[in-house]
Amino acid sequence: MHKPGTRPRSQPAEAAEPFASGAIVMVTLNSPREKYWGAVLAISPAGLALRGFDLNSFEDVVRQVKSGDEVAAHSVFFPMHRVERIEMDARDGEIPSMQERYLSKTGHSSARLLLPDGGR
Repeated sequence: MHKPGTRPRSQPAEAAEPFASGAIVMVTLNSPREKYWGAVLAISPAGLALRGFDLNSFEDVVRQVKSGDEVAAHSVFFPMHRVERIEMDARDGEIPSMQERYLSKTGHSSARLLLPDGGR
């Protein structure tokens, strides 16, 4: 048995806190409707701090990275009343995650782009 508020030793930390700082996620916003892909910087009752890109610019970012241009992710804050949905960026059957798409198109890990320390 484990103490309330703690996790059993067999449960990985990412399962206990899937949206912890550094998690790569897809965020759906409302008013106006937007979608973002990025790394969670912080999440609180006030909102979500994210380092990433509007999903509409994904192909442009890929093109810039492939051509050797310097690309920097945006650090943004979304008030919680705008956050409609947060989901882990994960493969769905045959549909690759955004991280997998980025890697296959650029040859680079998305951690280098999305995490403040470059994934180190």
